[in-house]
Amino acid sequence: MAESDHPEAWTYRLNADRQEILDQADRYARAELYPLAERMDGEEWWPADILKRLGHAGYLGITTPAQFGGLESDIFTAGLVAQAFARWNHALALSWVVHENLCLNNIYANADDEQRARFLPRLCSGEWTGALGLTEPGAGSDALGSMRTTARRDGDDYVLNGTKIFITNGPVANVVLVYAKTDPAAGAKGISAFVVETDRPGFRVAQKLEKMGWRGSQTGELIFDDCRVPAANLLREENSGVRVVMSGLDLERAMISPLCLGICERALELSVDYAKTRIQFGKPIGEFQMVQSRLADMYVAVQTLRGFCYQVLSRCSDLGHGEGGRGEIHALTAASVLYAANTMNQVLDNAVQVHGGTGYIWESEINRLFRATKLMEIGAGTTEVRKLIIAGELLK
Repeated sequence: MAESDHPEAWTYRLNADRQEILDQADRYARAELYPLAERMDGEEWWPADILKRLGHAGYLGITTPAQFGGLESDIFTAGLVAQAFARWNHALALSWVVHENLCLNNIYANADDEQRARFLPRLCSGEWTGALGLTEPGAGSDALGSMRTTARRDGDDYVLNGTKIFITNGPVANVVLVYAKTDPAAGAKGISAFVVETDRPGFRVAQKLEKMGWRGSQTGELIFDDCRVPAANLLREENSGVRVVMSGLDLERAMISPLCLGICERALELSVDYAKTRIQFGKPIGEFQMVQSRLADMYVAVQTLRGFCYQVLSRCSDLGHGEGGRGEIHALTAASVLYAANTMNQVLDNAVQVHGGTGYIWESEINRLFRATKLMEIGAGTTEVRKLIIAGELLK
């Protein structure tokens, strides 16, 4: 589909069909996901049946063909769902993005037909929860070059050994898309990608990590101790893991931005409502110009973020599998998540200031949103890495 067929890419306004998708997802999230948010944050609790409920409601497998149980739509649609979910339960929205995009869509993009038929239907239905295993204790921003997890061929299996950390959905996943070195001497060129079912002997969750924000989204450390994985679970050919990683990274960054957008929209809504109802010196604080200034700054930030986010989603919807990881789209998606994270930080800082002491209380919703800001400057490539990507593409 040509860019001219996406009027929202340049006018930054959704057409009627896109708007209805966003509105439907918003109504669903407010009714079904928002009531879970407070407990998820307070207890780091995960609702065990939530992915099955999302699958039943038609919110899984959005970019996956119908023959595998998906909806056969595009990344723009998935981004709108992420935006709506993040407004009402951002922790669950993050877990959804990891399952839906980092795991499910990556497997679809890189698997053969037999693997697709074996893995995708259960991921699309929500019977299985998916995760991505890339980051290691000694390999964060240099995830590929410093990777130590290995996979050694032994007959019809590969034997995996190593540790992955900060893995979203790790403690609750049934399937993890894992990267490991099949040729350690080749460095990053010797990495392969495997679909690992978590009931395999030799796999275990070492610990569930307790976080400052996004607390209901389960994060853990995963151990592979002589974990035997069938050779049939290798994606593409051996030593093609970098290709698998790069094919999905730009889409991942494009999907992180609407999470930030949804959070910012909710923060603005809460702040306007609070400014109208909080009485000080005999009148609502919204009548004070300095409060109005903060609300105006938040509004401008949300509007500009929405336009940039939709532009990038539109461009990514035209992107073929394997076309990411280089060129303008590589810089554009890095710029999108860089701007989204920075904007989210500014918007939530203003939102807490408008709420005053209430915003500083852990249990308040605005505090919950504020605690989500920092991860977006670290995850999916740090702010510094994003700037290097942008500059690197500009200087080529």
